[in-house]
Amino acid sequence: MANRHLQRSVAMQSLFEWDFQGKHDEKSRDVLRRNIGEFAPGLEETVFAEHLMEGTLRERKTIDKLIEKCAPEWPLEQVTVIDRNILRLGIYELMFGNYDEVPPKVAINEAIELAKTFGSDSSPRFVNGVLGTIYREMGEPMKDDISENHKRNLEAEEKKSAKGKFQLKAVQPRAGANPDGKEVKTKKASKKTTSKAIKKSVK
Repeated sequence: MANRHLQRSVAMQSLFEWDFQGKHDEKSRDVLRRNIGEFAPGLEETVFAEHLMEGTLRERKTIDKLIEKCAPEWPLEQVTVIDRNILRLGIYELMFGNYDEVPPKVAINEAIELAKTFGSDSSPRFVNGVLGTIYREMGEPMKDDISENHKRNLEAEEKKSAKGKFQLKAVQPRAGANPDGKEVKTKKASKKTTSKAIKKSVK
């Protein structure tokens, strides 16, 4: 996930440069390659960054109309270059991205993180407001769900965590426990307290 976050960051910075220097689409790939070398040296996998850059530019007309519609008090050219391109990137992932790879809520959160890192103090709220409006108008897809990939990753992490806890208890029994892991009743420990302790250790 860190690799993907880095590629997203480089893609956003490349969109910023493309926009700031006059929106020359034919130079966008060169801009991206140069920024990968500058901001992510040694990064071997760059397909995601290329996909974001090319896809955002391809869908720019649709994306810009959405920004204007969802932020009518801010004409597009009056939105700061940073915020404008964070929104473009976020809307692309939200509307045209692969939900199995990047669920909608993840796309919104990632855009907010970019706004916190590169934008002004007001950028995160602005970005969240625009993307949140679009998300609601889309019908809040996957509101109570996550992608299959994320489910598998979460399940794997839970199993790994549970296994680690079990091993820890196996090699480090609590004071007052006998070899089979059950609580040994002491003078100060009541039957009720002991029962609770055993249940807690099993959980």
